[in-house]
Amino acid sequence: MNSVTLPDQKIMYNALLHKDSSFEGIFFVGVKTTGVFCRPTCTARKPKKENVEFFPSTKEALRYGYRPCKVCHPLQRNGETPAWLKGLLKEIEQNQVVKFKDADLRERNIDPARVRRWFKKYHGMTFQTYLRLLRINTAFGKIKHGEKVIESAYDLGYESLSGFAESFKKTTGFSPSKSKEKRIVTVTRILTPLGPMLAGVIDEKICLLEFVDRRMIETQIERLKKYLNAEFIPGQSKLFDELDKQLKEYFNGKRKKFDLPLSLPGTEFQIKVWKELQRIPYGTTRFYQQQAVALKNPKAIRAVAKANGDNRIAIIIPCHRVIGKDGQLVGYGGGMWRKQFLLNLERKNS
Repeated sequence: MNSVTLPDQKIMYNALLHKDSSFEGIFFVGVKTTGVFCRPTCTARKPKKENVEFFPSTKEALRYGYRPCKVCHPLQRNGETPAWLKGLLKEIEQNQVVKFKDADLRERNIDPARVRRWFKKYHGMTFQTYLRLLRINTAFGKIKHGEKVIESAYDLGYESLSGFAESFKKTTGFSPSKSKEKRIVTVTRILTPLGPMLAGVIDEKICLLEFVDRRMIETQIERLKKYLNAEFIPGQSKLFDELDKQLKEYFNGKRKKFDLPLSLPGTEFQIKVWKELQRIPYGTTRFYQQQAVALKNPKAIRAVAKANGDNRIAIIIPCHRVIGKDGQLVGYGGGMWRKQFLLNLERKNS
């Protein structure tokens, strides 16, 4: 078992006791007294600390002879779209105008309550809210590119212009007529072995990729809103598919460099720091001082560290590759255990 890639055992056991969902996908726990392994969020009775051992993957737990728990189903990836829902989501992707009432779902042999529960659990919103946000996002794009407000409203299934305008303003914070002056960041959640990440796209460029449990994520979002003069709305983008693909390749050790367009709003110094981060080779590390020297400003060590902390695009802009001069892991918004995981992953596949 490769315990180096895992958080401290006290942290993991505490997460198990409190059913901490932020550790989903990070570790699995084997219960010696029952021979089963579980998710951190398993609702079964909690074992004593001396009766558990932790694994970084289901593969490792199975290799050590544990069988999957029948309560929490650890072999099913947390948050992964279940088979019964995939067809419905494909329909929505192909036609974002379509409306689904409970009766429509039942015709497809889908329980409406089950759909609501899934969307509430994994997206923090109801199914109908999700559909409405998609329609508003699509409407914004149409108006932004020259289509009249009234045409966009009726094309997307709204029966009245006033109803469309009210829904649009409630969602975006501005009226449809101001769409050409405003911008929208389309956001979604992407699952990774280190937990879910929030991804944002604007003008077909990635402007945000952060772990959803990062403490400063709300602050980062507010800063982006001001920098970009934009609102954040859940939606779909082809770039999300490519981002998900490249992240999977990275975590599987098959990708060492990302090839994705990025939007990096910030100060001139921050942008220089973030671009310099991208020059650190895969599988290597740099000290903050070395980064400052590379920027031809050797005394700006603290400023470099602060700019690293303000990085909004984790992994792709590899701030995890910068460490303290004594070799210690310092300063990572996603948590030191994630930083250690990423460094171990890269060293292993270098």
